Amino acid sequence: MPPSPATPPGTAPAATAAIVRLEDVRKTYRMGSEEVHALAGVSVAFEPGSFWAIMGPSGSGKSTMLNLLGCLDRPTSGRYILAGEDVSRMDDDALSGIRLTYLGFVFQSFNLIAQLTVRENIELPLFYLGWEPHDSARRAAELAHRVELGARLGHRPAELSGGQQQRVAIARALANDPQVILADEPTGNLDSATGKTIMELLRDLNRQGKTIIIVTHEPEIASWADHRLHMKDGLVDRID
Repeated sequence: MPPSPATPPGTAPAATAAIVRLEDVRKTYRMGSEEVHALAGVSVAFEPGSFWAIMGPSGSGKSTMLNLLGCLDRPTSGRYILAGEDVSRMDDDALSGIRLTYLGFVFQSFNLIAQLTVRENIELPLFYLGWEPHDSARRAAELAHRVELGARLGHRPAELSGGQQQRVAIARALANDPQVILADEPTGNLDSATGKTIMELLRDLNRQGKTIIIVTHEPEIASWADHRLHMKDGLVDRID
């Protein structure tokens, strides 16, 4: 194979294309006659396969940023580029399709449906994607085994521990094979030992190529990430 051509003098090497990019993103909420600037001009890029923790005090804008990254809300101004697509002004139907195609979600409160079994909870994204029942059942079983819950497929959330419920939530987040996994305080309702197990699972997924972005207020949890983005007053304060 011939060697790659050298970079021309005076030209910076091409950067890896970001899987997620925010460009001067602002989000303003109106509360009565008052405007609240939750994001005041955020520009940041997340490369494929990276692991990020978003940190900051209450009111810093970290939860607003996660909602925008998850296509659960739209910016007031600025652009959000996800996998090369500008999703900033997409309508609700288009955003729903983007979420199902590119994103997986893990929530602090697990957000499992109490009436459904482990298998049925994991299958939910596949139902909306139109998978055949036998294919989605096989995928759910595969993912349950992956998070060490293969023997619990017929159980309901109330029959599981908090750590087991969060592992079901992670399996559900993986059902559509997303490029990006977003996690909002994924260990917030768990004891420290169980929280470590969940973070080990997220780290393993990151090693397999998934881009992981978590919101956390805990420095110990943030230390699992390769990059920490600190928010303050709706702006990026620093990245380390």
